[in-house]
Amino acid sequence: MAEDGSKQSDATWPLVKFSFQVKWDGLEFIFQEVTGLSAETQVIEYRGGNSKVYSTVKMPGIKKFSNVTLKKGMCRGNNVLWEKYNLMKMNTIKRSMITISLLDEAHGVTMSWILANAFPVKMTITDMKSDGNEIAVESMELAHEGLSIQKL
Repeated sequence: MAEDGSKQSDATWPLVKFSFQVKWDGLEFIFQEVTGLSAETQVIEYRGGNSKVYSTVKMPGIKKFSNVTLKKGMCRGNNVLWEKYNLMKMNTIKRSMITISLLDEAHGVTMSWILANAFPVKMTITDMKSDGNEIAVESMELAHEGLSIQKL
């Protein structure tokens, strides 16, 4: 007899990635795409001068976090990303905690990632083509000092 899936738990099905939300300074932003949620640990290689082994020992070093890129369609009169970007002055910027959440089918939060001390470092406006038929998309790149998963 064929399995109808009725006995499977919620943990059996992988999460879909097309429904998500971004919260920044208490406001929810709607983005088309979020990329760059990654962390990496640099490797330290060391070999003592009197080591009898002719290879290095590898140890974990400093953690590094990729910049996160947010993309959204441009709407008339909506300059909120430019306003956030223009808050930056020489060596002074309001750093923020940004929460990126993956949502389930009922729009409930299933997982959340938190960017610590995030701030914008790059704005990119859409390319313009007279023969194109895509929507205008702007993107913002954020630098941050840490990526963690929020416990639900």
